[in-house]
Amino acid sequence: MNITLRQLEVFCAVADHGSVTRAGEFLGLTQSAVSASLAQLERQLGGPLFDRRGRTLRINERGRVLLPEARRVLAQVSDLVNLLSPDGGDLVGALRVGSSTTIGNYVMPFWIAAFRRLHPRVTIQQIVANGHAIETAVLEGTLDLGFIEGPPRAGGAVVEPWLPDELVVFAGPTHPLAGAEVTPEALVSPGWIMREHGSGTRQVFERALREWVPEFEIALELGHTEAIKRAVEAGLGIGCLSRLAVERELQQGWLAPVHAPFLDLRRQFLLIQRRGRHVTRVLGAFREFLRNGAPDPRPGGPAP
Repeated sequence: MNITLRQLEVFCAVADHGSVTRAGEFLGLTQSAVSASLAQLERQLGGPLFDRRGRTLRINERGRVLLPEARRVLAQVSDLVNLLSPDGGDLVGALRVGSSTTIGNYVMPFWIAAFRRLHPRVTIQQIVANGHAIETAVLEGTLDLGFIEGPPRAGGAVVEPWLPDELVVFAGPTHPLAGAEVTPEALVSPGWIMREHGSGTRQVFERALREWVPEFEIALELGHTEAIKRAVEAGLGIGCLSRLAVERELQQGWLAPVHAPFLDLRRQFLLIQRRGRHVTRVLGAFREFLRNGAPDPRPGGPAP
């Protein structure tokens, strides 16, 4: 058996992109070259690594076993290239990170941009999903790092506190609760517009509110922060999101805070990594940057 690095690169690209065509575009290879490399790898390993559904390829159980090991091998090779680089040791490589919705949309772009200004030869691909999906991908080995807003649901990950955050309750500017200081009773049935189950924001909010209000009315569940803001602005109910996500709307008067001082809505963004994962030079540098860098993710804040 003579598995090549190119075959592993092709396998990982197909797993990431879900099709031979998109994997070829990512790698700069023709569709036929990708198909041939993948077919040869599957023959060498004695069976398929993907389930074929038309033009879509979905990784199967055999592929999921191989994927983290393939990434580990490619990462170690990347480390060797960095170690022996003749250009002064510039970082070269690629990272895949996953961020839950608030972090992915309002925080991580600043950090990625600042890191790539220091290390322009590093490519960082970010996946944005809810916290449960990010945690699952980290544990399966398809992501190098994950950033989540609520506590992990399973073991197997190394968890590190990262940045502080705070949720804020808000309403549309004409809502009866807009700008008011409320009692717990007022939060039973104002028509909450919430993120879906699996969202770290929802976990933190429900834990804080249920200390005061065991049962409350959820009028609408939406899977996207921007959709929640627009629904609240239109008067359909009230919401609770990270202050980072609504700061601009609060400043402009499109949304208004609802003051509930009895709620503890503070939280910590968390960095998670699969236990035992090989730490490449690029990954180590990015983690160190996350600990020591200081981009300002606030709307209107200084550029990192």
